[in-house]
Amino acid sequence: MTTHDAWVRRDVRRSAPTRTVDLAGTEWPLYKLEALAVALLVFVTILVVTQTLQAAVLTAAAAAVVVWWARRLFPPRS
Repeated sequence: MTTHDAWVRRDVRRSAPTRTVDLAGTEWPLYKLEALAVALLVFVTILVVTQTLQAAVLTAAAAAVVVWWARRLFPPRS
């Protein structure tokens, strides 16, 4: 019997280590903090413009996911 292990996560090897920020003794990748900052900015902006909490939350969540994955998969070259 054979098994299919496509669901197993494979670690991505990078040549440069991920930049991190120390918050209360825990190393956070910079792309996560950037995604949270963008989400907060989008949330406040949409909430002020539309005055609808549902639209602000959903838009901010979508923006956070896009920034999170874009910065994780395509880190800046420096």
